[in-house]
Amino acid sequence: MKSIYVGNLSYGATEEELKTLFAQYGEVESVKLVTDRETGRPRGFGFVQMEDQGALTAIEALNGKEFGGRNLRINEARERSERPSGGGFDRKPRD
Repeated sequence: MKSIYVGNLSYGATEEELKTLFAQYGEVESVKLVTDRETGRPRGFGFVQMEDQGALTAIEALNGKEFGGRNLRINEARERSERPSGGGFDRKPRD
């Protein structure tokens, strides 16, 4: 199973539309559009999980293609790296 990053999505894109688009290339396991935690609005990217061979074919066929008025950016998703917590800076304790 491969996870595919799908970027430059229209904010009006739905998970069902993406599933239909990718299903042309193989079995789609899941689709997840990413939303802003605070506002709940779409962030313009998401992830599709599908079987390996279909994923490779879909990446090749759909990267740069127009969908919803925008050219998609598609590649194999990378594992999320560990990010430091605490806002990205060191605090010194107050005296």
